[in-house]
Parts: sequence; structure tokens; C-alpha cells
Amino acid sequence: MIKLLVWPQNLYILWLYQTLYGRPPLSTEALFSSANFTLSLLPIRLAHRIQALRNLPYIVVSNPHIAKIYGNYLHSLSTLLPYQQRHITSLEDEIQFTEVMADLVQTHANTIPVLARGFLECRKYLNPADVTRFLDEHLRARIGTRLIAEQHIALHCSSQPHNKASRSPEQSCPSYIGVIDTALRPADIIRQCESFVSEVCELKYGVRPSVIINGQPDTELAHVPTHLEYIITELLKDAFRATVERGKEREPIEITVAASTDTPGSMMAHQERVGDSGANIAPLNSNVTIRIRDRGGGISPANLPNIWSYSFTTFSDDDAANSSNGNIDALNTISSTGGDTSSLAGLGYGLPLGRAYAEYFGGGIAVQSLWGWGTDVYLTLRGLGQIGT
Repeated sequence: MIKLLVWPQNLYILWLYQTLYGRPPLSTEALFSSANFTLSLLPIRLAHRIQALRNLPYIVVSNPHIAKIYGNYLHSLSTLLPYQQRHITSLEDEIQFTEVMADLVQTHANTIPVLARGFLECRKYLNPADVTRFLDEHLRARIGTRLIAEQHIALHCSSQPHNKASRSPEQSCPSYIGVIDTALRPADIIRQCESFVSEVCELKYGVRPSVIINGQPDTELAHVPTHLEYIITELLKDAFRATVERGKEREPIEITVAASTDTPGSMMAHQERVGDSGANIAPLNSNVTIRIRDRGGGISPANLPNIWSYSFTTFSDDDAANSSNGNIDALNTISSTGGDTSSLAGLGYGLPLGRAYAEYFGGGIAVQSLWGWGTDVYLTLRGLGQIGT
């Protein structure tokens, strides 16, 4: 008997992927089931986003950047609708459907910076609270839509009868189920992000603070690596920038990784048979908290209430005007390309979007600022794949 923990719907969807289809390589029948399951979710989600955009004031939707996003959603929905008239039961249809999924992912790759530019140009027509509410809903929905598409693409690329094709390291790694790494080490992601942000910081300021990782760096959990990369990158950008501009670059940024107290610290995966599906699930720790502590002087009381607003930024209008293409790097997601990567500030999407990524699977971000001293940021991650028996 399987007993599910109380999960957000987003967790439940990915749990279904793991339980129903198991670890790659999938059988042909399981691959067809994954494709049909994906097809049952995406058109509805795209239609909701189209309706939400239509509900915006006409002058806002007429903005070329927002109109482009609207057109992208219409294009994606129009390519999926023909598949709703039939069930995917052949390998040819599944391959064609996966190509449509890949096109969908590519089409929406730059949604965040394009939307940001559009709403920046339309800010005088909308209340800031309305902008934040719309973007919060829209970008969270985008996370889910993209994740569902990428999950099937990853399962397709790593499964029979497609295993003869070349695979990426992620697709050939036994700890991966689609885009989910069931043995993800946050400390490894932190080091990768530190390397990138350090280079950007040195290019911008000529110096780079050091990073110390302590606590339980061997902790593992099941999560989506690209989501964690985006969150950590944005949080480190803020910490590096504040530290250097405060003149405290000799003070290290301290990062503590702590697993939940009700599970072992190392959280090594163990396998469990689930029902009659034969799927292998790796129940790992349910929560991991990452604290990022800097000596950057903290957040001023005047700015603190605004840090979760999509329209709030410490980036000046002059800096925005000097950006070559508008894709200022705080707006870029991990999948986006381009942008001014020499900057450590953006148009105000980094922190609220990072929180959206964290909260999508039941985690969150909390900020504790000591004005005049520094800031502690607490990132809580909820692992995927916990199953109670």
C-alpha cells in the first residue's frame, strides 16, 4: 500500500512520472504513456496562459515584447492541438511529438527577459501590485509547463529504443529520472555557481570574495539541478555584489548546508519497489536548508519591503539603457542565452523568480537582514520522490 505525503500538485505530477514510468531506459509502451500523459497536461496549461494574457489591458498586450510572448503561446498551442485528436501509439508519432516538445521548449526559452522588457515599458499603465501578481502566476506556470516538456524529452532521449543515440552525461547518469537527479548534492551545485559568479564579479569589480561551505556538504536530495542552479546563481550574485560594494571582499561568504533532522545527514539513496509498477524510487531527505551569509551591509529598511516585487531593482535606468539587448542577466534563466553577463544586477526578477522556483516544489526563500552588517538568506528545498509505505 502506497501512502503519499501531503504534497503540492506539482510534486505529485513528478511523482507520477517516477512511479508510473520508473528509471530510464523505458519500454516503448511506457514511453507512449509518458507522451500521452504529457499531452494531457500541456494544452490546458498553454490555454490558461493565453487567457491570462488576453485579460491584460489592450495597451499592454499591444506592446511588441508582450505580443511576442502571446504569439509564442498561440503557436505552441496550435502545434499541440492536432495531437489531441489521436492517441500516441506508434514510435513515429512519439518521435514527432518529442520534436514538437523540443520546439516548444526552444520557443519559450527567452520568455522571462522578453516579458520583463515588455512590462518595464508598460509600467506606467499597470499598478505594481498587479504586475507582481500577474508575473508571479505566469512565471510559476511557465516553470511547470517547461518542466513537463523537458521531462518527457529527457525520458525520450535516455530510453529504448532511442538509446543508440548519443547521450549527454545527465541522460546517461543512473541517478537521473528525466530531468530529476535523485542523488543531487547541493554543495556541488554551489561550487559550480560560485565559479560562474566569481568570474562575473572579477570582470565587473576586479576582485572576487571567497566562499566557504560548511555544515553537511555531503547531503543529497532528489531535485531538478537546473532549478537549483538558477536559485543559487541569483542568491550568490546578490551576496557577491553587496560584499564587494561594501568593501568587504576579504570577508568570505559563508554557505551552510543542513539536512532535516529526522533523516541521516548523508541521505544516501535506497531503492524501494512501488506497488505493481516495478518502479524504483529513491526516498531521500524531505528537506534541505541552505544558508548564505554575507557581510555586505544588509538591506536598507526602505528597500526591504520591496525585495519580492518583480518591479523592484537596485539597477539604475542608465544601466538598463546601456544594455546591448535588454537581456540583463538577473532576468536570464539557466536556459536563456545572451545578456550582459558582466553585470551583477538586473531588472528585479532574480530574487522573486528564485523564490518561485523554490516554492514550486514546496520549498521557499527567507531573508534576514541586519542593516549595517550583512544578510542571511535561507533557501529551503523539498526533495522529490519521498514515498511513505
